[in-house]
Amino acid sequence: MLVVEPNIQALATAKSLLLDPWGLTETDLNRALGEIFTHKVDYADLYFQYTRSEGWSLEEGIVKTGSFSIEQGVGVRALSGEKTAFAYSDMLSRDALLSSARAVRSIAKRGAGKIKVASNFAQSGARSLYRDLDPVASLEAPQKVALLERIERMARAKDPRVAQVMAGIGAEYDVIMVVGSDGRMAADVRPLVRLSLTVIAEHNGRREMGHAGGGGRTGFEYFTDEILKAYVENAVHEALVNLEARPAPAGEMTVVLGSGWPGILLHEAVGHGLEGDFNRKGSSVFSDRVGEQVASKGVTIVDDGTIPNRRGSLNVDDEGNATQCTTLIEDGVLKGYMQDSLNARLMKTSVTGNGRRESYAHLPMPRMTNTYMRAGDKDPEEIIKSVKRGLYAVNFGGGQVDITNGKYVFSASEAYMIEDGKITYPVKGATLIGSGPESMSRITMIGNDLRLDSGVGTCGKDGQSVPVGVGQPTLRMEGLTVGGTA
Repeated sequence: MLVVEPNIQALATAKSLLLDPWGLTETDLNRALGEIFTHKVDYADLYFQYTRSEGWSLEEGIVKTGSFSIEQGVGVRALSGEKTAFAYSDMLSRDALLSSARAVRSIAKRGAGKIKVASNFAQSGARSLYRDLDPVASLEAPQKVALLERIERMARAKDPRVAQVMAGIGAEYDVIMVVGSDGRMAADVRPLVRLSLTVIAEHNGRREMGHAGGGGRTGFEYFTDEILKAYVENAVHEALVNLEARPAPAGEMTVVLGSGWPGILLHEAVGHGLEGDFNRKGSSVFSDRVGEQVASKGVTIVDDGTIPNRRGSLNVDDEGNATQCTTLIEDGVLKGYMQDSLNARLMKTSVTGNGRRESYAHLPMPRMTNTYMRAGDKDPEEIIKSVKRGLYAVNFGGGQVDITNGKYVFSASEAYMIEDGKITYPVKGATLIGSGPESMSRITMIGNDLRLDSGVGTCGKDGQSVPVGVGQPTLRMEGLTVGGTA
């Protein structure tokens, strides 16, 4: 097998967890791939995975729940034209591997034979975006409990109106290895931690919630007192603001989106529509529009899986391709799509390192990593001052989008009215309704304050969930429809 950089150490770790304990050798891997190629197929691969995860949650000052799990297995895939055959096993034995391989080869009643899938490994060079560590083991259980108790005390001490605090922590140690019929063997060791905080504030019989949290591909040492203080301030602030919020007005108005997490609107309303599978099938509103103006001038959107320690970053994707920074829209012009190997081959273009899957029991598909809009040249205060009357949406809760037409609905969890260039009072129940492509064409000012989210994003697609990141600078958008409660 051809061992592909960037991470030889990751490959050694993967072999020690995924092959050696079960007596599997490279000869066995070649034999499994050979079983598939008894019939003609275009490409085949084996995806091995070992995942150890843990979670703790606190409520009413007590750590009430805890969880621990270990999952491991192998997924076997064969591609022939547009057809995909897939089988998986949670047993890492020679017999299970060969049985899965024989199950998928039935796809190839006809095919073009073995085709080497394009890869950018040779150009990417050695890379390590995060440390090879096990975050589950980075703290002892009593220390994890103490971490939750500490942030609970900090939140209650922040304001006497804080009536309830809920907090949770999670850690994951994920080791993957991809073996392809083109001779590649790639591996990745992926740590991931996350902390979530919810506070409920009460005053004069009214109760409101605030949320905060974050994390990344690191150990629990990430959650310093400074980081915990920021989470507490954000969560308590949101809850207290909503205690004073008035019903949001409805109608068409100018909307200013804050920097950071509001990029979730960009992720949903635009990002999914730029994934290769939707565009190959012609079901995206962005299909066959490469080279066209699809957003206002100055709008540049990228998907970047190479940012160190970020929640959405990967050294290699789940097909063994190196992640990269892919420009999707540049100065308002559509430049391309996010691609996995299958869709890149069928669309006769290059892979972009966006082949992702939830686990060994799922098929890879084009998915986002860290998707954000690049900064402009406007000061955020200048953007606020330019608005006669409008809505300032600082944070978002839930939302949904229709990929075929780009239409979305998003609820603001923290928002304010802007009147005569000044932020006046908070509002509650504001909902943004619109179309992704139309909204991108209504951006008139782009801030110089690009910020990524704190590390809380999880993206769902076709029943699969993967960690992602989002981000953007402050934006002014004209003529958006706001659904309110007033």
